[in-house]
Amino acid sequence: MNEGLIIAIIIGISIAAVPLIFAAIGELLVERSGVLNLGVEGMMIVGALAGFVIEFHTGSSFLAVLAALLAGMAIASIFAFLTQILLTNHVATGLALTLFGLGIAAFVGRSYTEENIELISALHIPVLSDLPIIGPLLFSYNPLVYLAFVMVFLVWWFLFKTKQGLILRAIGDNHDAAHAIGHNVVRYRVLAILFGGAMAGIGGAFLSLVQVPIWGEDMTAGRGWIALALVVFSSWQPFKVILGALIFGGITILQLHAQGFDVRISAQYLSMLPYLATIVILVTLRMRVKNKTNRTMPNCLGRIFHSTS
Repeated sequence: MNEGLIIAIIIGISIAAVPLIFAAIGELLVERSGVLNLGVEGMMIVGALAGFVIEFHTGSSFLAVLAALLAGMAIASIFAFLTQILLTNHVATGLALTLFGLGIAAFVGRSYTEENIELISALHIPVLSDLPIIGPLLFSYNPLVYLAFVMVFLVWWFLFKTKQGLILRAIGDNHDAAHAIGHNVVRYRVLAILFGGAMAGIGGAFLSLVQVPIWGEDMTAGRGWIALALVVFSSWQPFKVILGALIFGGITILQLHAQGFDVRISAQYLSMLPYLATIVILVTLRMRVKNKTNRTMPNCLGRIFHSTS
């Protein structure tokens, strides 16, 4: 295996991991507040569509990413209203949100199925990008790749280095106690949900603005569900999201290169690998919870908060 191919595979894995990082780090913050939002897939596909449409009509990558962010927040706001104001079940509402997002994307996206756009180009940093090996691996990515890793750091900093992050974690662990000492549980959770929607929207936009120049109805291809599994894999710890995303990204890229390596496995089986890994992780989570070895899962995750005042 030559050096160029190895570098290409590493770059491919990193790029494949980025939409998962965006979606998972947003969902991680949401779940840390005690809310379980299964609508990540729906928010991602709406973000992907919004980014593609705005890029197609304006040619502005900045406006496209902004539109994806706002579209994700808009879908998330529906979930926030239903679960935090009307007190609907988190799981049922999240599933409905995914179906809603997929339906909107399929309906609106029909007009753009034969269109294509100019993808956001990678950065070229003078001197640094031209360094052998290190240049392509560290200094030649799309701006959104760097933003994804920055967001992981910012979420970690917010959760563990700020007063508001401590309050958010306290709400996720015991919303009744947090409410009793005067913290606005609903406000914190709504803001967390909106942030999660924004990150999912950008994650979806990465697919339509960086990876694929044409619109596809099933562009997210289950990445929202994988992002949910990543939160579990990371034990609700921000930096572990990166490791999990790289593993899933590696599985995705390696199954694309497998036939080139003369691996005699049916393509259909190789395509199953990322989702098979997701199932294994979810089963492992169930075993950990049953054995009470998972100490980081928020105690109030998925529970409806009933204010007493």
